[in-house]
Amino acid sequence: MMSDSTVPIRMSHYQKLALTVILTGVLITAVDTTIVVLALPTMMGSLHAQLSDAVWVILSYLLVITLLSTQVGRIGDMFGRVRIYEFGFLIFIIGSFLCGIASNEQWLIFFRIVQGIGGAFVSANSGAVIADTFPSELRGRAYGFNSIGWNMGAILGILLGGLITTYFSWRWIFLINVPIGIFAFILALKVLKDRTERASRSFDLIGMVTLGVGLLGGLLAMTRWSSGQLDVITYLLAFIGIVALVGFVFAERMQQSPALDIRLFKTKVLTFSLLASFFQSLGNFAVLFLLIMYLQGVRGLSPLHASLLLVPGYIIGGIAGPLAGRWSDRIGVVVPATMGLLLQAIAIFIYAQLNTITPFGIVMLGSIINGIGAGFFFPSNNAAVMKAAPAKVYGIVSGMLRTFANIGMVLSFAMAILIASARIPRGLVYAVFVGTTTLHPQLMNTFDNGIHAAFYACIVMMALAAIGSAMRAGKANSA
Repeated sequence: MMSDSTVPIRMSHYQKLALTVILTGVLITAVDTTIVVLALPTMMGSLHAQLSDAVWVILSYLLVITLLSTQVGRIGDMFGRVRIYEFGFLIFIIGSFLCGIASNEQWLIFFRIVQGIGGAFVSANSGAVIADTFPSELRGRAYGFNSIGWNMGAILGILLGGLITTYFSWRWIFLINVPIGIFAFILALKVLKDRTERASRSFDLIGMVTLGVGLLGGLLAMTRWSSGQLDVITYLLAFIGIVALVGFVFAERMQQSPALDIRLFKTKVLTFSLLASFFQSLGNFAVLFLLIMYLQGVRGLSPLHASLLLVPGYIIGGIAGPLAGRWSDRIGVVVPATMGLLLQAIAIFIYAQLNTITPFGIVMLGSIINGIGAGFFFPSNNAAVMKAAPAKVYGIVSGMLRTFANIGMVLSFAMAILIASARIPRGLVYAVFVGTTTLHPQLMNTFDNGIHAAFYACIVMMALAAIGSAMRAGKANSA
């Protein structure tokens, strides 16, 4: 006779509807991350923008989400995670519409900040909403389906980015979010129920400011350095960034309600899971960007043709996500999460061997391996974080998870440009990276070597993530 513990637990009707709403939110966020990278050259050309401004169309959005993630989680704990999650949709819709009608690059960057505020409200609370909605036995499965939403959004972003920039105005890469966001908002109002026990929280403004100054100073220094401006201002910005980040660590130790609660790091599983998330994002976020630049800059493909080579990886990754989630529910998170990171490292190693005559099938193979690895890692690692977290601080921990991942994403982009620029003529790197120029044959190998160096740096980051993931073996709450 089958024991109760072996009977499969099924999702209720409400849980299925709630997951649909959450998947829609993840999808719209994922669309925006990939679609902007593909449309960036056309966008900047239309606005007659400076190349340095093009970089901040991406970085401003990521930076705002990073800074607000933990604070938004606190607001969710105070006023209800579902309510804040829904409010995020409204801000995101407004920000998307404003980006779509921006008249110049300065307004576009400002409206991207507005969009980032809405994205922070959605992303920082989505993990906590799942944790509130699903019991621990179903969370791995729920996070697995969540990865489907991300992969579907990434696929749509890649395809729509190529199609829209080729056949329509770049403005539709933002305006397309409006109807999707309205649908998700209405659905959330009708379906989601707030089960949050309200908790009194205070905001950590000192922590947010010092973290913001630290990241901003570091990013400005890295982008100036990569463009050849290695001067006193660059050194000063780097110094300010380092001092601010050190100040952030000390400030968090003294705050009664810090943005990063040091006490939570006493839970080893949580510590290693957050570190794995950080290094995975640091090593992986720039990969799509580097690949697109290789396919366009070195191989001369159009944005649409380049992106089509990567679609199979996202599709297979979306299939692998729920399977890995079920697997982690049965055997624990360590094996699937660590295996996923190692697969991603293998994929990046394949990318690091690309040259001017590599068959495009190799690119597709690397994309598939990378997609499977991502599908294994994300649901398992997310489940580990939320399972290790006390129920009363789901919002804070969900925000911390997004903060660590977002810091990695912000630095990954800058790191890739900086490392690649060490091998590429300084004046050329930005022009190629944003697609505003093509390479002469004699420069192709040089640019290819610069991309290789960036890929090898990404492999090192992925190896550190795998070490952090494997360190959870045998720890409490890891299974």
